[in-house]
Amino acid sequence: MGAGINMDFLSKLRIGMFLVFAAMSPALFAQNGLPAKPQNHVTALNARQIMERSVAATERNCEASDHYTYMERDEDRRLDSRGQVKSEDAQVTKMALVNGARFEQVVEDNGHPPTAEEQRTNGENLDKLEHETPEQRTIRLGKVQDNRTFLGDMLDAFDFELVGEEMVDGRAAYVIQATPHAGYQGHDKYAKLLNRIEGKLWVDKENFGWIKVDGEVIQSFSVGLFVARVQRGSHVIVEETRVGDATWVPQRIEIRASARILFVKNLDVDKILTYFDYLIVPDEPYTASR
Repeated sequence: MGAGINMDFLSKLRIGMFLVFAAMSPALFAQNGLPAKPQNHVTALNARQIMERSVAATERNCEASDHYTYMERDEDRRLDSRGQVKSEDAQVTKMALVNGARFEQVVEDNGHPPTAEEQRTNGENLDKLEHETPEQRTIRLGKVQDNRTFLGDMLDAFDFELVGEEMVDGRAAYVIQATPHAGYQGHDKYAKLLNRIEGKLWVDKENFGWIKVDGEVIQSFSVGLFVARVQRGSHVIVEETRVGDATWVPQRIEIRASARILFVKNLDVDKILTYFDYLIVPDEPYTASR
């Protein structure tokens, strides 16, 4: 862990959805935009139509959320063979925006303030963003756009079934079952893993935000140049909440992953990300404490 340029939330969600081994991975933020507006629908929607609207709403929420700063608590727990915690790390960071990029500033590391080294690294990374060249910005924004294609990939990678409706945290939700679509061929290394997972989504009936996502690995896969293999049964739960004018943002992500390292060592990890203190901010330069 450390201060620096932070992966946007879509990166973390994509990694979470594929349960990419938490110890190897560094939540739904991108560029400026407007929140999804509530929609009144008279005719019944099928599962595919619901997912199409929810993906469009999620893209808008990604854009709208860029008007917010927030706090992130990142907990990594390594478990023994009995499922007991044998080591644990926790870091709290403040997420800000610098030149349109997410920037994280460590405010607490395992219950202690950031070290002098972390503060120095924080300042160096902030300087890089503040003096970013047009070419560097183009490359960074291209990576953000690549992350957002993950949402569109979902529509092609899965078959969707409307399995019911439920109340979740006081909101009416569609319950959608997602199973891999036979014959789907992903266009990049992440999309190619989509047929290895299945899950459920709880989609808000009013504005199609994702209230909850629950995914599970149904076929093991390798990550990290094949040095680790994520095992079947690894699990991710994503929970979101609303801020401002109906903008859906992450509230909690839990990744429970089991992996084999170099085909020899088993490692079980429980990674919990919690998000809080969302504040809408004007478009103005950010100055981190150094």
